[in-house]
Amino acid sequence: MSDIRGHVASGFEPVREVFAETFKAGEELGAGFSAILDGEVVVDIQGGKTSRAGDEDWDETTIVPVYSTTKGVSALVIASVIGSLNEGYETPVAEVWPEFAAAGKGDVTIGELLSHQSGLVGFAQPIDPDLWLDPDGLATALAEVEPLWKPGTAHGYHPSTWGYLAGEIVKRITGRTLGTILKEDFCAPAGVDFQIGLPPEDDDRVAEIQRPREMPKLGEINEFRKVAFLTKWASPSRTGSEWRRMEQPAANGHGTAKAVARLYGIYANGGKLGDRRLISEESFRELTRRRVIGDDLVLPFVTEFAAGVMRNNLGIYGPNPETLAHSGWGGSLALGDPDRRLSAAYVMNKQSSHLQGDPRARRLVDALYGCL
Repeated sequence: MSDIRGHVASGFEPVREVFAETFKAGEELGAGFSAILDGEVVVDIQGGKTSRAGDEDWDETTIVPVYSTTKGVSALVIASVIGSLNEGYETPVAEVWPEFAAAGKGDVTIGELLSHQSGLVGFAQPIDPDLWLDPDGLATALAEVEPLWKPGTAHGYHPSTWGYLAGEIVKRITGRTLGTILKEDFCAPAGVDFQIGLPPEDDDRVAEIQRPREMPKLGEINEFRKVAFLTKWASPSRTGSEWRRMEQPAANGHGTAKAVARLYGIYANGGKLGDRRLISEESFRELTRRRVIGDDLVLPFVTEFAAGVMRNNLGIYGPNPETLAHSGWGGSLALGDPDRRLSAAYVMNKQSSHLQGDPRARRLVDALYGCL
């Protein structure tokens, strides 16, 4: 275990042991795991390398994209500004973004959109894949699209489009971008190392991603899964620095495990980051309550969503069904347990094909709860 670096509080040594065994088994390239209990960092560990070349150790300054684990962070930002609207999450999207009313979407509420009920999981007709690198242009295109199902009658995970929709709503409400609010109101005052929209000076800290060797198991391919994941235009034609620079509130948040755990700690502490209340009590209740549960039209399992963050109906984020959580493509995971005042995050650069509940992360979460 000599190559495992970082801090483990007394009584949490089993978490370090599980983390070390994952490396010993060859399941990791580089990774970090952090847990915060009642305001105390009880685990903050790193291991492995930042790239396949193996030139640099993964340390406490290494950052990595966490993909859809970003959504839970973005949902917090939205909750911090939603109170300026008289009807909050029940406000029709078109009230703040009039163009969105096209193609029969005039009654879709912000809460319905954020809980994956809008039917805008992607584009059924071809688009230029480079449009995914233009948030304003992509949002404009989504405003014109007809939903794939009647909004509010079903839900299906919006893997990428969610970020462009959420980002445009925040910009229309506040005049600021979601990433700017995250930086100025959340992270900079608290010294949290997490960003949506990465500046060039941080490129050297980003771990190299090793893609999974197989496609995720989507189950029987239906129209919604095809549009969301499998068309030639369902994702950008290129990534790299241009993708890092833009703001994609569904997928391109970059940070350390401790930073992600601190932000998900807002879910564990009723809307507070440390001693600062960032989300009103009313908005926090509306953010975290169940909005939908049932068979997901896009993901091959039952999902339960609040206003942009998952609720723990499958039990893969620990034993508490009230835990708020999210996973990201390749294996990242974060959770906030309000009953334990516990938050945790796992980040890594060797991706797996698991859509949710990566075994590496689940073993760490199980070990963490076993120490309580």
